[in-house]
Amino acid sequence: MPIPPTAPKHTRSLAREDVYRQLSTWIIDGTLAPGEPLRDQDIAAQLGVSRTPVREALRRLEDEGLVETALNRWTRVAALRDEQAAELYPVVEALEVLALQLAVPHLTEGDLERLRDLDMQLREALHHRDARGAVEADTAFHDIWITASGNRELQQTLRALKRKLRRIELAYFNAASCGEASLHEHAAILGALRAGKTESAARALQANWLGSLRRLEHHVTS
Repeated sequence: MPIPPTAPKHTRSLAREDVYRQLSTWIIDGTLAPGEPLRDQDIAAQLGVSRTPVREALRRLEDEGLVETALNRWTRVAALRDEQAAELYPVVEALEVLALQLAVPHLTEGDLERLRDLDMQLREALHHRDARGAVEADTAFHDIWITASGNRELQQTLRALKRKLRRIELAYFNAASCGEASLHEHAAILGALRAGKTESAARALQANWLGSLRRLEHHVTS
């Protein structure tokens, strides 16, 4: 059977997406640090692809604010910007409060126990200064009501936004005092949910996001 003439184009498309996903993951999880140089030839050799999909991926990442360039001089991982956190946190907060309000009628006792367990994981990660583990536990904690909201558009929007937040969250949980404060705020959210007080839980969630932003800004400027 002859190979369809569109196959090479499809392969290039897959390669471009694979390169983009790999580079964005390396940047978001901190494997590639802020300010680190990005040389398309080196990346292409490491990933076993041509330079074209690498260049396309870098342009896409620049559009997303994860990469910055100076024409004909350098390309590098973008620095963390205070204003990005200030822009993202209020948006995520508002959408999460909506998700929580939608989720409350559907939360089970198992969900509440899972929230407690995830808070214990967060406490353990903070004790061991494991920022990545702390981010994963914190993200999973918030994801309980995002999933239970049952609104797929809301879920997809929040997860895309929180992917952008991951680099910021890693910096946040590298500061032990920031993480300890989050534990107290999580306890308030869980306590309100156990008591069936939806509005109190929503206010506690708002306080968690607002407090996190204030502590992050203080940590960055101190």
